[in-house]
Amino acid sequence: MNTVKISENLKEEYPFKENYLMLGHLKLHYVDEGDGDPILFLHGNPTWSFYYRNLIKEFSKNYRCIAPDHIGCGLSSKPQDYEYELENHIQNIESLITKLDLKNIRLVVHDWGGAIGMGVATRYPERIKGIVFLNTAAFKSLRIPMRIALCKIPVFGEWMVRTFNAFAYPATFMASSNGLSKEAKEGLLLPYNNYENRIATARFVKDIPLQKNHPSYMTLSDIEDKLLTLKMPKLFIWGAKDFCFNMHFLKRWQDFFPEAKYLVYDKANHYVIEDEKERAINDMEEFFNSLA
Repeated sequence: MNTVKISENLKEEYPFKENYLMLGHLKLHYVDEGDGDPILFLHGNPTWSFYYRNLIKEFSKNYRCIAPDHIGCGLSSKPQDYEYELENHIQNIESLITKLDLKNIRLVVHDWGGAIGMGVATRYPERIKGIVFLNTAAFKSLRIPMRIALCKIPVFGEWMVRTFNAFAYPATFMASSNGLSKEAKEGLLLPYNNYENRIATARFVKDIPLQKNHPSYMTLSDIEDKLLTLKMPKLFIWGAKDFCFNMHFLKRWQDFFPEAKYLVYDKANHYVIEDEKERAINDMEEFFNSLA
């Protein structure tokens, strides 16, 4: 049973109605605001739909903005016996797309949302109108920062993340160049307020596939193999100061999609739309308008 509730002081920051898709006995929470062609926002770790709040407020004026919380994240169920693996996250988003019958999707992905979103896009390219990439990856890589590698250490890593919030909390000061507002910090940390509720932040790290025997390795490998089949327009908005998805990852994307549009925000970090909200909104609006 999910006990996370939006606090009164965050309701202005995150004023959206709660919607739920039942996945068996689990509840997948999602934001669904506005009308028109859909924009589907997929978050990563350790964020949730709150990360996209400012984009939803702006773009819901002209589009239908949908932002799910992956199982274990945000206001979704946080089961302790769930297989937090890439394939399951992809299938959950497939279920949401099918349930809402989404077409002509503007897909926006960040962090783990990239692998999840590209899993969906490579399976349903006919439903995707265009893609915005925000500091993310969807291909195999052995590059992993030491601070994240520590969180992958068997037993110790999960204990550290879940006991001390050693993933979501450090991100509030390591993932932004400008520093997050009090409300942004509170909102991003809200769902991860105790040991049980931090399970997904730990399991997402565990699910980074570095070896061939990893449960998600073949899923990610299949996505990588199919990236070149994605012919829809693409926009990359990249925070150059990201310690995790750094410029190496952007150059790797350029190998796959040399025809895409690439915008590098020199002063922005991993939470690129927190650091450059207005600029990101303007650049994304221009891109979305070009898809009409």
